[in-house]
Amino acid sequence: MFSDKANTIFKEVIEKYHIIDRVDQEFSNPYDSISQTIEHLLYRKCWIDTVQWHYEDIIRDPDIDPVAALKLKRQIDASNQDRTDMVEYIDSYFLKKYKDVTPKADATINTESPAWGVDRLSILALKVYHMHQETIRKDASDDHIATCTKKLDVLLEQQVDLSTAIDTLLQDIQNGDKYMKVYKQMKMYNDDELNPVLRGEK
Repeated sequence: MFSDKANTIFKEVIEKYHIIDRVDQEFSNPYDSISQTIEHLLYRKCWIDTVQWHYEDIIRDPDIDPVAALKLKRQIDASNQDRTDMVEYIDSYFLKKYKDVTPKADATINTESPAWGVDRLSILALKVYHMHQETIRKDASDDHIATCTKKLDVLLEQQVDLSTAIDTLLQDIQNGDKYMKVYKQMKMYNDDELNPVLRGEK
């Protein structure tokens, strides 16, 4: 199943990141980039999410230097754009994969494209990893560990449900019961022409 592959790669990425555990560490993708395999795209997508997860931790430091915080905010903005771009690359992969499928006359559209489901699955893998870390903290209280263990159980259940939903959606697209319709993200705040501040208006 597709979700098994995705979850395995996401786990691989997150564990690889935490060997060094620095947002500025060098990135390398072990999967083929020439043919833009789905494995390559999934690995890159989760790496972006993992780095951004830690950007978000750092910027919440109450003692962070304002100049450093502004620089980090710019990095988060750039990371968000990379994240959106990767979602579109993954959806392009699925569009190509299912391009020869003719939707049935009564086929319906889903509330989100497959890649946006994958986006949520990647973030969920990060939640699972970090919540698990909370359950094994040596300096945490018994109450904290018990609370986090319950939360981890919910996250794991959610991971199964979301994985099943993604696999079902892909099967429905392949069978012609669902069809894909992808809307490009029209983010306005990063666009020099659409953001009045960036184009110099007061």
